[in-house]
Amino acid sequence: MGRLPLLTQSHNLPFCANYLLPLFPPFLFHHSPNPTLTLPFKLRRSISSLSSKRFFAIPVMDASTDTTSMELPLGLDADTEEEYASQSKLLQEFTSISSIDKAWTFKSNNGIGSLAMFSVSQANLLANKRRKYILSATISKESSTSVNFQWSPFPVEMTGVSTMVPSPSGSKLLVIRNPENESPTTFEIWSQGQVEKEFQIPQSVHGPVYVDGWFEGISWNSDETFIAYVAEEPSPSKPRFNSLGYKKDTASTDKDCSSWKGQGQWEEDWGETYAGKRQPALFVISTNSGEVQPVKGVAKSLSTGQVVWAPSNQFLIFVGWSSDPRKLGIKYCYNRPCALYAVRAPVFKSETNEFEIKISGNQDSPVINLTQSISSAFFPLFSPDGKFLVFASAKSSVDSGAHSATDSLYKIDWPVDGQFNSPIQIVDVIPVVQCAEDGCFPGLYFSGFLRSPWLSDGCTVIISSVWGSSLVLLSVNILSGEVKRISPIDSKFSWNFLGLDGDNIIAVSSSPIDPPEIRYGYLDEKETKKATWSWFDISPVFRCSEKVKSLLSSRQFDILKIPVKDVSSCLTKGASKPFEAIFVSSNSTKGACDPLIVMLHGGPHSVSVSSFSKSLAFLSSIGYSLLIVNYRGSLGFGEEALQSLPGKVGSQDVTDVLTAIDHIIDTGLATPSSIAVLGGSHGGFLTTHLIGQAPERFVAAAARNPVCNLASMVGTTDIPDWCYFETYGIEGKKKYTEAPSVEDLAILHSKSPISHIAKVKTPTIFLIGAKDLRVPMPNGVQYARALKEKGVEVKILIFPDDVHGIDRPQSDFESFLNIGVWFKKYCK
Repeated sequence: MGRLPLLTQSHNLPFCANYLLPLFPPFLFHHSPNPTLTLPFKLRRSISSLSSKRFFAIPVMDASTDTTSMELPLGLDADTEEEYASQSKLLQEFTSISSIDKAWTFKSNNGIGSLAMFSVSQANLLANKRRKYILSATISKESSTSVNFQWSPFPVEMTGVSTMVPSPSGSKLLVIRNPENESPTTFEIWSQGQVEKEFQIPQSVHGPVYVDGWFEGISWNSDETFIAYVAEEPSPSKPRFNSLGYKKDTASTDKDCSSWKGQGQWEEDWGETYAGKRQPALFVISTNSGEVQPVKGVAKSLSTGQVVWAPSNQFLIFVGWSSDPRKLGIKYCYNRPCALYAVRAPVFKSETNEFEIKISGNQDSPVINLTQSISSAFFPLFSPDGKFLVFASAKSSVDSGAHSATDSLYKIDWPVDGQFNSPIQIVDVIPVVQCAEDGCFPGLYFSGFLRSPWLSDGCTVIISSVWGSSLVLLSVNILSGEVKRISPIDSKFSWNFLGLDGDNIIAVSSSPIDPPEIRYGYLDEKETKKATWSWFDISPVFRCSEKVKSLLSSRQFDILKIPVKDVSSCLTKGASKPFEAIFVSSNSTKGACDPLIVMLHGGPHSVSVSSFSKSLAFLSSIGYSLLIVNYRGSLGFGEEALQSLPGKVGSQDVTDVLTAIDHIIDTGLATPSSIAVLGGSHGGFLTTHLIGQAPERFVAAAARNPVCNLASMVGTTDIPDWCYFETYGIEGKKKYTEAPSVEDLAILHSKSPISHIAKVKTPTIFLIGAKDLRVPMPNGVQYARALKEKGVEVKILIFPDDVHGIDRPQSDFESFLNIGVWFKKYCK
């Protein structure tokens, strides 16, 4: 059901949580309440009720007190409590590891070296939030073979900051603070020594600024006098009533105790993670006066995002998604048709009359669709000289119906005079790769451009993209279409691009057993006739505890090639090629194999990459081998392999997972008597399918927001089209309807794990977000209740304030603590 942004996690790559989209760490998904934290926390929320609370406290006792009568937290016996306490202490050490999220570089004042700011985040369990820090460094390249980072002694916490965006010159910094209630949004313009200006934007002008990474678009113009951005359109007025009925005079904003506000007409949102957000719209703010003007001329049927200034500062380029006929869930859903549009920017009067706005500029200039000939266009980026506009496309997703598939890249030559010829010529830069030869570029799978990704030649961009089971760094020449892998070819780590220091690259690399570390790359033209990239390891500044370090040092990992079981059934060459699995195990050669956890990502068109995931590293460190399977249908292996799965979910993907398990058993890396399975979203779909179709294979299972019954999900999810596409394949796009037939419901049920429930006997723990719009709570609860009804051991944790990802710090902590204890109970 989509793809998680490719960022470094705490995601996952940041790939965190496996949404139907991505839902687990790392890319195991990205993508939360004040939940059931047990020891060492005192506050505990009952897992059997959303409303009941109980408190666990240790009373003062004298020597005669019978400690065995002390009440234990719900669901724990004395032995389990000891395991709970032990594992929670270790999990806290993993949870405290920082994540490196972003970086910016600036020229130093003396012209020697450069300065860098790193945005770092860390879980704050007690507050149930993530702390955000800025850590600064001075970079000096001392010779051709060494670089030095001089770090500031301490980071600075950015409390209440929603996002930060440096200006093009690097002399100013925009800091935005979104409100948590009906208070104004704050814009701050910072210079080197102070906050120069602060503007309060009331809710009557617009709601919170979008900083979600999808609709988000914040762009300074070239002379740094205006900033374009995306924010929630002001809420429409609602009817008021009093004792006499409808109150016609609704203009007054004063509180009136003798009347009340009605609900008015319901307005659809964009689904999962966008609950309550109706309409992203474009605005421009003057950095001199703070005056805000909405961008006029954009149809109400378009939701806008990803805005950037065109080179002349006269036009704004943005992405528009149509809400006709309805808004389906968009988070991690790349198959929503969209286009690039150009609109003339608002014109503000001179500063002598700064609050009078000349609005005729928008009324006289229509919105221009720049990409009418293609079904998808997003991530707009101008070249440094302004001569061409680059953008990505998920045309293969839109045209097929897959929620995520292989991307493509295009460019448009930008007219100097701002006059567009019709039709606008779109040039293909990177086409969709159907089937890659071994070791060759498998196609483009990326999560966006950084704001300044250009090398000094003005035509080469640096990006991160999925390549098999790893995230790699690529250089792309926009003029020639040449793609080069520039992170080390022999590295099985994942690499995430953070920024450029001139023509040098700052990146983060990590692996399932190596926490994120900063790397500094430079083009070494002396090594060979063909220039290659060399990489410096920057001295560690983001450290983990000695215990965690010791545990991780005892682990090893590899990326395995798994041959397809029945090649004769493959309809395409790409579908017959081996798929991959990441295998994490002890590096000791003594003793029997550790118990095995089979880890399954969501999507299904997502991927688990070889980046560091705190949650999975924790499970590995308490004595498990991990088999992280990228079954056919995953991103990063070409379009043919990906498109081989739709229509075959619950069969081909199940077969691939069982084939991967047999492969490592046959090679002596695991024993068949102690195997557990863990998955979220579509990974939960696979988990519950496996314990039904192969009930003898698994001693324990864990499912996070699992898809268990497609027939019931299709009427309640924010992405009902997903149910049709994965069930019927590409024909599902034509069959999709809001009113499924009896025959449709029967087929959806037959494809679902619940159709195999009579055979299940595996003890299973369920972790469910009560506010999940993607796989609504009743889907997993129905399946869990049916298991209990037939006598299977079941544990259910409901997180009242969580959405699909279950990724708020306390929720993530308690999820994996309970998974760890549950598996310890059954895996011997």
